[in-house]
Amino acid sequence: MEQNNADYKLIFEKEGVYLHTNAKRSNQDTSIPGFIRIVERAGVPALEWSPLEDEGRTAPAVLYTKKDGEGGEEETNFDPGYEPDWAVISTVKKDREHVPVKESGQWSFSLPLSELYSLRRARFSLGRNFLVLTSRGGHPLPPLHFHRGGSRELLRALSRYIVLDQSPVDGRLFLAYPQDPNALSQSFDKLHLFDDGPDLVSRFIQDPYATTFGGFSKVTNFFRVALRPPDSPLHQRDAQDSSMAPQFDEEPGFELITCGVELGPRPAVSRGKPLDKWEEFLDPEGRVKNPESVKELVFRGGITPSLRKEVWKFLLGFYPWNSTRREREDILRVKTDEYFRMKVQWKSVTEEQEMRNSLLRGYRNLIERDVNRTDRHNTFFSGNDNPGLALLHDVLMTYCMYNFDLGYVQGMSDLLSPLLFVTQNEVESFWCLTGFMELVHHNFEESQEAMKQQLLQLSILLKALDPELCDFLDSQDSGSLCFCFRWLLIWFKREFSFEDILTMWEVMWTRLPCDNFHLLIACAILQSQRGELIGSDHDFNTILKHINELTMKLDLQSTLRGAEAIYLQLLQCKELPLKVQEVLGLYVPSSSEDESPDSQDSETQRLLGQSQAGAASGDAACAPPSPPSPPRP
Repeated sequence: MEQNNADYKLIFEKEGVYLHTNAKRSNQDTSIPGFIRIVERAGVPALEWSPLEDEGRTAPAVLYTKKDGEGGEEETNFDPGYEPDWAVISTVKKDREHVPVKESGQWSFSLPLSELYSLRRARFSLGRNFLVLTSRGGHPLPPLHFHRGGSRELLRALSRYIVLDQSPVDGRLFLAYPQDPNALSQSFDKLHLFDDGPDLVSRFIQDPYATTFGGFSKVTNFFRVALRPPDSPLHQRDAQDSSMAPQFDEEPGFELITCGVELGPRPAVSRGKPLDKWEEFLDPEGRVKNPESVKELVFRGGITPSLRKEVWKFLLGFYPWNSTRREREDILRVKTDEYFRMKVQWKSVTEEQEMRNSLLRGYRNLIERDVNRTDRHNTFFSGNDNPGLALLHDVLMTYCMYNFDLGYVQGMSDLLSPLLFVTQNEVESFWCLTGFMELVHHNFEESQEAMKQQLLQLSILLKALDPELCDFLDSQDSGSLCFCFRWLLIWFKREFSFEDILTMWEVMWTRLPCDNFHLLIACAILQSQRGELIGSDHDFNTILKHINELTMKLDLQSTLRGAEAIYLQLLQCKELPLKVQEVLGLYVPSSSEDESPDSQDSETQRLLGQSQAGAASGDAACAPPSPPSPPRP
């Protein structure tokens, strides 16, 4: 766009902003490189985009090939960022032949800021973040992708002319208002509450968000801004510095972690010696006298290898902490009978029966494939015809009988192998696995809701701890932290050595200092890499590659120290955002979670009663003992 008008004034300009053409009839999404600008024409501010070729330059359009079977529709589902063999890197396929692209000049637009109704953060194929602008006429403009960053700078520049107010319903949607939000004299006619006409229903069906926010919620947002008390912090902020744009969530569901709270210095943390004495914690009848002291020692230093087989069964809920030796003998006997009854169920299925049971057949095929490549470097599972592999297979097949709804999902073999290695016992490893799965079974559900939630929680923590690192990752399309998916799914099993994982897991099984300690571990790892990431030439793919190459290079003790130090740093902050408090579990009263000796006695009796009842009735499955409730700081 050539500018010859004397009244033209350039306010803001950013190169490398790609316009997403949203070509739904093609199997490819085309993004055209160009400029985004804020300009004033005769004093009227406008937002404009023009392609590079209109500036006398050339740059190739970026074509993103979608997965087969998508039919050219936008992929809005969550992308976990891993492939079947747990690869962290997801490679974008290159186009094999040229696809004609429409003349990019037709995509140029100029929108007066007075006509801007909303901005929305959106996520389309390949997990890339886009900014979608909607005019007051309800027409969305083509999505814009800030390939080289700069979205925050644009928002700051926009704040000179408009106020952006976050929708109370959708954290990704921001509604635009004039810079003078106090004008309560603005009439309801100007809000265009009922300008939808007879087509309101069809518009709602096509786009419920835009239609809803374009109608009745305008009242809520208008009065929320207009009636803000003059001395409110938000009002003062707007009056003090109109050049400062509000900071926006990059992803749905995030609280605004931009309150400027100072976290204070991060305390130094030291690790302790492993738990190396066990009998001194038992009373004459074999009860653990002080479970909390045991958990604290385990959290501080882990467990001596010779004691792991015994202590793990308490940490994973196979044995209640307050059970006697005699009661544990009874529990083991009953649980052994119960295990082999479930094992007989799948062992007795004939080949002809299995041919008519596609679900069981599918579980068996997955298990056989994964068993043959699980920890084969470990002597317990190495070589051909190894009995350890047979045990791994049988325990996983029996778990399918125990929890047929979940069955087997890839990654569960990674959870079982250390348990089997330590216990060296088929029955005990099975019941330890059920206890472990009580903690992580949501990770393996098909909906992946738990994994989405954990990635959101991880981002909340990282935004509070290191906004600069978050900004960098956002600018490189890595703000979703999808490269942490494998970390959280199988609790860092592939990131540390086998021996280190034994220590890490027993530390996390204590549930100290909070249930989400694994998220703090992820934060510690990411912050340890900030120097390598920030200021480098990394982009989306090279960030993933760098994170993937950390495998077996991380130091366990420094990681655990860093994670605990992060927790203590956040704990000492007096103005910690509510969302961060929720992730750390600080909003739960400690008294509601503490176990009393009476409750542990009843837990023992409940376990024995259920097990004996199951044996008498011949039931194939009995609910496993619940892991002890975590103590709260």
